[in-house]
Amino acid sequence: MKAERVTLITLGVADLGRSRAFYEAWGWRAHPRSMEALVLFQMNGLALALFDLASLAEDQARPAQALGTGAMTLAQNMESEADVDATFARAVAAGGAALKTPQKVFWGGYSGYFADPDGHVWEIAHNPFWPLDADGCLTLPEPI
Repeated sequence: MKAERVTLITLGVADLGRSRAFYEAWGWRAHPRSMEALVLFQMNGLALALFDLASLAEDQARPAQALGTGAMTLAQNMESEADVDATFARAVAAGGAALKTPQKVFWGGYSGYFADPDGHVWEIAHNPFWPLDADGCLTLPEPI
């Protein structure tokens, strides 16, 4: 089995109902196996889970204050700048906080950042050097 993989990303959230409503308003569909204390979203080859912050801290045997947010970025790469703009706009309309509106960036692409209602940061980007397959999956290109 390949070592370089992620199968589940779990975000600790203060209000599970509010967070579920945000992701659903952004266009995500909760998986039918979601539960009262855990909301699941099927992604391409992995899943995203929303889990009550206090429960996540307890599960990790850490104080909730130690968990924090914002020290990492989740990202969605898109096929075009127009897709970035549309996806970013949907996230903000769903209740996300715009951190940096989409714009051309130093590395030759186009991206913007928003935070979900719990402060988890998402980057929506178009990288012309990283092609996506038909399902939107990214495979890093080999060096030339």
